[in-house]
Amino acid sequence: MTAVIAESPNKNKIPQVGWWAGNARFVELSGKLLGAHIAHAGLIVLWAGALTFFELSRYNPDLPVYEQSLILLPHLATLGFGVGDGGQIVDTYPYFVIGVLHLVSSAVLGAGGIYHSLLGPEVLDQNRSFAGFFGYEWEDGDKMTSIIGIHLVLLGVGAFLLVFKAMFWGGIFDPWAGDAGQVRIITDPTVNPAIIFGYLVGASGKAGMAAVDNLEDIVGGHIWIGSLCILGGFWHIGTRPLTWARKALVYSGEAYLAYSLGAIAYMGFFAAYFCTVNATAYPEVFYGPVGLIETDTGIVTARGWLATFHFVFAILFLFGHIWHALRARGAAAGFDFSRGDTLVKFAGNPQIGNFDTPLNSSDFSLWLLKYLPIYRPGLSPLFRGLEIGMAHGYLLFGPFALLGPQRNSDDANLIGLLAASGLILILTICLSIYGTVSFKKEFRANRLTYATSNPIVPESLKTLDGWSQFAAAFFVGGVGGAFFAYLLFDNLSVLQAIFAGNI
Repeated sequence: MTAVIAESPNKNKIPQVGWWAGNARFVELSGKLLGAHIAHAGLIVLWAGALTFFELSRYNPDLPVYEQSLILLPHLATLGFGVGDGGQIVDTYPYFVIGVLHLVSSAVLGAGGIYHSLLGPEVLDQNRSFAGFFGYEWEDGDKMTSIIGIHLVLLGVGAFLLVFKAMFWGGIFDPWAGDAGQVRIITDPTVNPAIIFGYLVGASGKAGMAAVDNLEDIVGGHIWIGSLCILGGFWHIGTRPLTWARKALVYSGEAYLAYSLGAIAYMGFFAAYFCTVNATAYPEVFYGPVGLIETDTGIVTARGWLATFHFVFAILFLFGHIWHALRARGAAAGFDFSRGDTLVKFAGNPQIGNFDTPLNSSDFSLWLLKYLPIYRPGLSPLFRGLEIGMAHGYLLFGPFALLGPQRNSDDANLIGLLAASGLILILTICLSIYGTVSFKKEFRANRLTYATSNPIVPESLKTLDGWSQFAAAFFVGGVGGAFFAYLLFDNLSVLQAIFAGNI
């Protein structure tokens, strides 16, 4: 591969980096990047097939599945392959077939990866032919949104594969069916949107989606997510990026890598949590006791391995996301980290005392700051104060109610409301003192005015009257926000019952 790169006619598109940079060397060579993409898929499928055979060779029917350091067989058993009543694995032949299918598929993918890496074109052309459909430029937002759409459609198809397995292809294992669990076909999946989306707001418990305790809701959730992914995919394929997306997002190879790493990190954290607390999607007979990493005898369970692996790798992916996101946004703002370029002098003059950085000078940061209530154009001081106060009061209630010294008492919520309101009062007094000191109507010829020293703050807040209105509205909004949070939390059981359809 190194020799092929050295002789490439597109050598100028290959960055001068070491082998450790991996596919970053091919970021501008779409053909070779496609080869690496296919080869990675082949390696993943090869791992799945080979490890299935490895686990089969180690499987002992006399020991609990979760005590044998198995990862893939518990998943296959959960899908209903080769499982009898009580979660007993009665037939390992389906696992053998699945392993063979993965190994054969990995060979096909590996051949495709080798072809595109060594023999195929280095850069895919964009034309009306079938091969030209796969050509792209990173900066082409229209093409990128189409690629996102294709991936969403494939994700939707994957979600429906589970639905079809549960409803038509033999069913899946239900740990709550029969005396100790059995494979059953799901004939009546939940499609009520209030129940499915109620999990997102804690309607079924504080665990959120991980609170699901029946297969009907799980299969119904996959119907919804599959449908949304497919519809969203077609929407992305048939449309162009919206104006806000063109302004907020960075369109480059490294930016897409950062987005992907961030999404994987989120799903890793979520999978680790879900696996740790849920016994319906992860039955205890296959994964071990809920909430435990290891058994009383010191054996790490399948649940422990899965949760730990997902959590650790989610952290690594999160760090990768932050690193590549900073590089992508820095490059979009004109910074070159390879030259140690991390600061740009404001207006070309370092003595102004301000520096542009990849964070404070990016389009997204400036757009976000512009629409914060303190800077948003067209608002009066009263509305600015109300909006900022409500946000502060709403968020301050939680720490006082849930983390305060009286958090376990019957009056915890009321104490949280009073404490949050008291802090809002203190903040209002501080705002008033600041306004009184800062906005005295005095003129000094040898002193810069407030407007000159801080031109970003709206003009309506640069007077004593305007700031007084802002502070008073902050107090009203803060107490109102805290009271609204109090009402929500104090009546949480009623809201959960409404979303669950019990009322």
